[in-house]
Amino acid sequence: MSSRETLFPSGDDPDATRSSLIQRLHDWNDQDGWRDFFDTYWKLIYAVALKAGLSDAEARDVVQETVVSVARSFQAGQYDRVQGSFKSWLCRVTRNRIMDHFRRRQRTVPLAEPPPSSSTGTSVVGRVPGPASLELDVVWEEEWRKNLMDAAIQRVRGQVPADQFQIFDLYALKGLPVGDVARLTRSSRARVYVVKHRLARMIQQEARRLEQSVGEVGGG
Repeated sequence: MSSRETLFPSGDDPDATRSSLIQRLHDWNDQDGWRDFFDTYWKLIYAVALKAGLSDAEARDVVQETVVSVARSFQAGQYDRVQGSFKSWLCRVTRNRIMDHFRRRQRTVPLAEPPPSSSTGTSVVGRVPGPASLELDVVWEEEWRKNLMDAAIQRVRGQVPADQFQIFDLYALKGLPVGDVARLTRSSRARVYVVKHRLARMIQQEARRLEQSVGEVGGG
């Protein structure tokens, strides 16, 4: 388990002060809303595409194609929260775009392919990688949580003084001993503990706000 996964114990629910990102995406002219969506989720989509077996260029294409698919779906009124969580829906959209790329790969395999390899007995088509054996739902959940925490950390970083985030980064994220952190930042041990606790709580609350902002209800 990573240090980020153990930093943030359960706390009070944050005030629901953010408007739902889903509601903002219904407005095609809300450029800030769409930028917020892209900034929050592109790394998630990219990471899942890579783990599915796509190349860097293909994974970047999947990001663009997924964002376009989401935009078209919202324009056409095809997303209905009643049918499931946004997280699960976005996973399905991403999976479809990933599968599109594997289908394109298969179409580029030469028709007159050489006989199967004597060592493996596998044809070229059979050797084209694909996500069939990948538990994509498991990968998605893992990357979703990681991406949510990364986004929350970056948001909090912009809300606190640089010296406080440096303390948090060294102690909570990089795992340096408290004595080393105190020495490097010219702080007391007590201040290191206080800053770590305060920022960890802020990040936890920001992560919950992010999840609330896309209408997460239940496990999805």
